[in-house]
Amino acid sequence: MGLVLFPGDDDLTSPDVSWSYSGFGMFREWLARAEGFVLAEMAGFGGERAWSGVTSTLAPLLDHPDDDGADLTPSQCAAMLPRLEEIVERGAHDGGDPVVRRRVDDTRQLIAALRVCVDKDVGLVFG
Repeated sequence: MGLVLFPGDDDLTSPDVSWSYSGFGMFREWLARAEGFVLAEMAGFGGERAWSGVTSTLAPLLDHPDDDGADLTPSQCAAMLPRLEEIVERGAHDGGDPVVRRRVDDTRQLIAALRVCVDKDVGLVFG
């Protein structure tokens, strides 16, 4: 079993990104570190820190249930794109680490799916 994030455009050829549940957890932990906080300290992830105290355009992705909850809106997708592109650019310079390369590749796939969401005005589905 795993998790797939994909545009809600009913087009099976649209880009998507998939992980095992544990892989998605590691991806979110990596993104949270890039945003300057530890995911395990957050409410819902074993900690007590409230999400209202986090200033990040990635919060809707990081705080989303694994495979439940509402789709991310096209406006949330659009807001995340610049930050994810910055993270990819920074990670591309750490090319020697295979874990970082994997996270950068996953982020690129997510960016492709988010762009479709914005272009077609559809949500990002967690399924």
